[in-house]
Amino acid sequence: MPVSVEPRRFRRRLSSLAARGPFLTPPLGVVVATALWTPLSPAGAAEPASATPLGEITNTATRTERATDAVAATVTVVPGAQAEARGVRDVKDLFRHEVDVVVRAPTPRFGAALAGTGRAGNEGINVRGLEGNQVLLLVDGVRLPLSFTFGGFSVGRGDYLFTEALARADVLRGPASAAYGSDGLAGAVALRTLDVDDVLTDGRRYGGFVRLSGTTLDDGIAATGALAWRGATPAELQGLVLLSRRQGHETRTQGANTAADATRTAPNPQDTLHQGLLVRLGLSPAKAHRVGLTLEAVQREVDTKVLSGRTPPARPPATLPPTAVVDLDAEDRIARTRGSLHWTFDDLNASLFQKAEARIDLQTSSNRQKALEDRLTAPDRVRDGVYRERVAGLSLQAQSTLPGPGAHRLSVGLDASENRIRAVRDGTVPPAGESFPSKPFPDTTYRLAGAFVQSEMELGTFTFLPAVRLDHYALDASPAGYIGSVVSSSDHALTPRLAALWRASEALQPYAQWARGFRAPTPDQVNNGFTNPTAFYQSLGNPNLRPERAESVELGLRGRAAAAGLRWQVAAFDNRYRDFISQQQVGGSFRPGDPAVFQSINLDNARIRGVEARLQGATEVPDLTWRVALAAQRGHSERDGAKTPLPTIEPARLTAGITWTRGDFEWRADLLHAQAKAADRIPASTPSGFAPGAYSVLDLGVSWRPSRAWTVHVNVDNVLDETYWRWSDVRGVLDNSTIKDAFTAAPRTFSLVVRRDF
Repeated sequence: MPVSVEPRRFRRRLSSLAARGPFLTPPLGVVVATALWTPLSPAGAAEPASATPLGEITNTATRTERATDAVAATVTVVPGAQAEARGVRDVKDLFRHEVDVVVRAPTPRFGAALAGTGRAGNEGINVRGLEGNQVLLLVDGVRLPLSFTFGGFSVGRGDYLFTEALARADVLRGPASAAYGSDGLAGAVALRTLDVDDVLTDGRRYGGFVRLSGTTLDDGIAATGALAWRGATPAELQGLVLLSRRQGHETRTQGANTAADATRTAPNPQDTLHQGLLVRLGLSPAKAHRVGLTLEAVQREVDTKVLSGRTPPARPPATLPPTAVVDLDAEDRIARTRGSLHWTFDDLNASLFQKAEARIDLQTSSNRQKALEDRLTAPDRVRDGVYRERVAGLSLQAQSTLPGPGAHRLSVGLDASENRIRAVRDGTVPPAGESFPSKPFPDTTYRLAGAFVQSEMELGTFTFLPAVRLDHYALDASPAGYIGSVVSSSDHALTPRLAALWRASEALQPYAQWARGFRAPTPDQVNNGFTNPTAFYQSLGNPNLRPERAESVELGLRGRAAAAGLRWQVAAFDNRYRDFISQQQVGGSFRPGDPAVFQSINLDNARIRGVEARLQGATEVPDLTWRVALAAQRGHSERDGAKTPLPTIEPARLTAGITWTRGDFEWRADLLHAQAKAADRIPASTPSGFAPGAYSVLDLGVSWRPSRAWTVHVNVDNVLDETYWRWSDVRGVLDNSTIKDAFTAAPRTFSLVVRRDF
């Protein structure tokens, strides 16, 4: 179905750019004006999109700088320049071409008090079959807030991110607990924001950029501006200020039914606003010492006209019931503010430690969701939920080079954090047996403390990377204002990692890794209580819930043929989980006197196995490169001897792409293919679940750099206008559903990015 662009919506958004938003518009206007009127100069414009994702440098896998092909695990890097060239607007776009990383973001079709489908936005990042709080998400080393769901109140994690300030994103597969402690059962996604050195290249002392973009995906426009400076000497202050504002509407799907009721398949009308501020200051008060301050603020507003939440008209002679919904509106507000004070020491000639760093972090976040439901004659309902976190953290790390045969680097570190987690449900017409305001779980203080030691030994052609970490966690719950029993819990975990690489030859470099991981239960899993006496079910906390534990083995082969410009990697992994946490029906039959009981419990075990391959190379055509990647995995959980497929496992995926650089132009083509979801891999808890078919999607792009100061990127995604469904977005949809088209992925879309460096 062809996409029609509505110019009036772009004009309306452009005209409102300066009229809305409390703190970003005036400075951003100054940046834009400065850039447009600055004479052309040989500034350090953004580098072209990277066509070689293998062979990058990462500090995520070991918390020390290593090449990705010198790590005994699978790590990929998405440079910020590549994200800019592809017109990335959020975290889902960022990982669009990764074969084993997906972001769940179903189209919003939620209610005021019941299902929260799609309300969490970009809910979380799925890495090798696990997602949500089982994947560690970091921004400049600081954890993102947790996800949380309670009825129609659904809090995700992806919309806390600020992709406009992205310098790079590292994705580590496999348990990351030896380096970071809790949360990294499946892996870690670490984002680094821009710094002064990313903007000021070629030794310049001041400069910046302005970036304007637009997309038909949500009829959105965005403006980002940055200014950076550095002193004549390292002892003088240097800094970076970046401002960004993105406005848009509902994300397009291929649903065509525009009825203003539950039969609707077209997206619900939305207005979205995403604003961000990044400030970095730093200086070197003494040789080898550097101190820095980072401030980051992110705000997101989403206003939704939930037409799909309205009750369909009754067929005469039937009439609508008094509780029929005649209107439903929602207002969602997300905010995250972070401050980090950072000190580093770097002196290769120092005797004890050659590198050291310390960081103090303070981050506050809130997610408020309000729904106003107009019912026919029954009292109208309001739901107003708030979820907040306030975390303070300390991180210390030091590196030392030890004497002996070969190179030997020892790293030690200490991390500690305290997170105060709060949630409140308010509104009108509360459920039977409840009163507002109420707390879905008691106020909880979540403390983490851990210490690690890691060795990196180079012995001839062998590299050994052993590490071990000891962690302690405590959930201290307060009974104040909470109706129900309250328990606190604590535990500790020892998470070792053993890894080795053998550089047998340039073309053959095998590696192996064995690692353990753990994840502490969340406050709402340990303490919660809700009863619906009219629907005959209840939800209970589990004071005896144990932390999840993982044991992972990964075997891989890497190699390169320098003469042919060829690089490759093949990996197989087997991840086993004990005490896997899952919400299950543990009793009851949905009948009066025997209500169904739901509770988060520890399953006996779970297992995910898979294979991945990546290959890239050059061709005989000058400046023409190609790349191919594929991933396939299977997974199940087990309870009382019965195996159940894990719903978070994605069908096998393959990507293939080419990049051709010719003069001032770079041409790109990317193909993404996904296998059909096998019906027998859908859990029995979703009877007759919808299993989407296979699909192939072609994306094209071109970048033009007419001068060192100007860069233009044009992208066309889903060029062939394929109608398809992503498994991540249709989980739980029934095969006989009449609204399946509501969950289709976007049709053909266009995006434009213009950047001016000065």
